[in-house]
Amino acid sequence: MKKMVFSLTAIGLSLLLNAQNRPDPQPAADTFEKFKVGMAGYTFAKFDIDKTLETMEKCDVHYLCIKDFHLPLNSTDEQIAAFHAKLKAKGVTGYGVGPIYMRSKEEIDKAFEYAKRVGVKLIVGVPNYELLPYVDQKVKEYDFKYAIHLHGPDMPLYPDADDVWNHVKDLDPRIGMCLDIGHDTRNGKDPIADLKKYRSRVFDIHIKDVTAPTKQGYSVEIGRGIIDFPAFVRALREVGYTGKCSLEHERNMDNPFIGIAESIGYFRGVITATSDRP
Repeated sequence: MKKMVFSLTAIGLSLLLNAQNRPDPQPAADTFEKFKVGMAGYTFAKFDIDKTLETMEKCDVHYLCIKDFHLPLNSTDEQIAAFHAKLKAKGVTGYGVGPIYMRSKEEIDKAFEYAKRVGVKLIVGVPNYELLPYVDQKVKEYDFKYAIHLHGPDMPLYPDADDVWNHVKDLDPRIGMCLDIGHDTRNGKDPIADLKKYRSRVFDIHIKDVTAPTKQGYSVEIGRGIIDFPAFVRALREVGYTGKCSLEHERNMDNPFIGIAESIGYFRGVITATSDRP
């Protein structure tokens, strides 16, 4: 562990010293990983898309899971096109939509049609349990992946990865989970073990750190909590995860920017420090 901390510190100091001689913002070095670093739109619940993209540009993050407060479900095709043009100008790709809560068949219909018009193939959703057979029908109809977002002990729907798995294992294989490693931990689970166990149904990942494996645990910047991120990154490689690891920063959401930068920087430092590449 001391070696890991030293490595991360050395990486940070090197970036700081070299930054004086290079233009800003700096692109992150290519890590040659199968997975990509992204951003969950909920991180910016109190900010518009312009501030979201400005922050992502500064952090050199290029993948966004789109929340409906940035692009409403009733957006016109013209509004969707303008939204994509704005993302493209900042080098960002909207790779999925959600989380979207679905409490009726009508809301499911609306969400699938929205995703189709937005042009993504991934929905991060939270359907009521009794609606899962209908979600199964829609996945077959649209050929989308549907990742159920788990919520820890804060709500009765889908508290952890075990619960999601038990409800989707007999459904279409395109129905899986958005593994929120913070919420999984807060429900007393091991997100690293769950990633390995349920690898075939993990379609999206929300990364964050938390202070305790209980409901009283709360979100902190990555590296300040109890989640073993070096082990988590190694597990991503072990299972061959090819999706996004999107930061869902839920601390100081009125002014999250320093925490976002710290979390992204720490996560990238872990990726580099645990790599076997020369």
